[in-house]
Amino acid sequence: MATATAAASSLIGSTAVQLGRIRVLKEGIHQFRQPASSSPKVGPVVYWMFRDQRLRDNWALIHAVDQANRLNVPVAVAFNLFDQFLGAKARQLGFMLRGLQQLHHEIEETLQIPFFLFKGEAIDTIPNFVKECGASLLVTDFSPLRQVRGWKEEISKRVSDSVSIHEVDAHNIVPAWMTSDKLEDYARTIRPKINNLLPEYLIEFPTLKPQIKKWGASNRCIDWEKLIEHVTRNGDEVPEIEWCKAGEIVALEKLKAYTRTRLMNYATDRNNPMKPEAVSGLSPYLHFGQISAQHCALEARKFHKIYPQVCSAVDKFLDELIVWRELADNFCYYQTHYDSFLGACDWCRATLMDHAMEQLEKAQTADPLWNASQLEMVHHGKMHGYMRMYWAKRILEWTNSPQEAVETAVYLNDKGFQERPVYGKVRSMTYAGCRRKFDVDGYIAYVKKLVRDIKKRQGEILLNS
Repeated sequence: MATATAAASSLIGSTAVQLGRIRVLKEGIHQFRQPASSSPKVGPVVYWMFRDQRLRDNWALIHAVDQANRLNVPVAVAFNLFDQFLGAKARQLGFMLRGLQQLHHEIEETLQIPFFLFKGEAIDTIPNFVKECGASLLVTDFSPLRQVRGWKEEISKRVSDSVSIHEVDAHNIVPAWMTSDKLEDYARTIRPKINNLLPEYLIEFPTLKPQIKKWGASNRCIDWEKLIEHVTRNGDEVPEIEWCKAGEIVALEKLKAYTRTRLMNYATDRNNPMKPEAVSGLSPYLHFGQISAQHCALEARKFHKIYPQVCSAVDKFLDELIVWRELADNFCYYQTHYDSFLGACDWCRATLMDHAMEQLEKAQTADPLWNASQLEMVHHGKMHGYMRMYWAKRILEWTNSPQEAVETAVYLNDKGFQERPVYGKVRSMTYAGCRRKFDVDGYIAYVKKLVRDIKKRQGEILLNS
């Protein structure tokens, strides 16, 4: 980890972003050691946005603009769209594109940074664009997924030797490679490592400076409405949802409302699905990078300073937001088989067990509470976090093999919504235990009414179309 930071320091020079947050994936001929006036002619900076789809509080964008200003060259944002990435359906793609539509408008209006949208394979589109505009630096955000890492390796081979590539972890508060250099099996082992580095990394964001050198005119026109209609056209299976509006502005408003009115109840009510207002509802925005986890943590800390009596709620919220989220990135980064049964550790495999996909998908099991949680996700597009644990652990009991259990959970989860299950130490959860904890009949009745109302609205829309 120290070596990577030293390498970044020698190649990047002064920067608005902590060097530990930046990795040099490829060293170009122009190493950016000298000011632009005394170095060979350099081209623009391109920020290939992927995981962190926002304007504010984005370390990768801050670094791209900072490097462009230091070199007196323009900067552009490039985004590559995949119609079917990791099984995404109309619900996920529609949400993402509506957020990008807002981002496109705002980044060009406020910063005069052009936004380029490409469709196809990133290993083709991104190198082609870098070559076309003569870029000398490609900045990209971090993802632990093997497919994305493979793309970056291929892109590094395809771009010219004069192009440098910098990767910036704008998703985690503590960069994944700085937290640990190995797989962490438990929250209790990664927690002290993260907490030791928080004073260095959990800081206020610098002001995003306007770019000095403007990008030249280009014939860019993105028909967002047509694009959204195209990717959501066959959305009957997993349709878009009404309650969750996309975009950075909405995400920030939701965070502000939550920290000021409901965060205080997080410690006591977060595991009660009959009190959904106790949780933030920010998962979709965090998943698509429409809001920064670091910004969420800073806002929660401010609330703590104003109301110190709610410290337990803030501490629990921060532990979930930081430790458990970043444990998931650590798992995907260091565990090659993160999305299959092979990724489960030995003691976990030994506890897994038995049943059938169609029954689960249609919520027709003998467990009315599980059925309700499945229906809530299918029709409402969201499942309460406590119910997600119950939902996943019941699948472990019902499937025919441990491998089938993991694959079933991943399939049902990805088809229903965008969050990924994280499998830690498996503790049992039972129907009777849930009855002791909250009003199970009330929750089931709530989901039945929710599904009836949604189906009724869908029927009315169909009749009027």
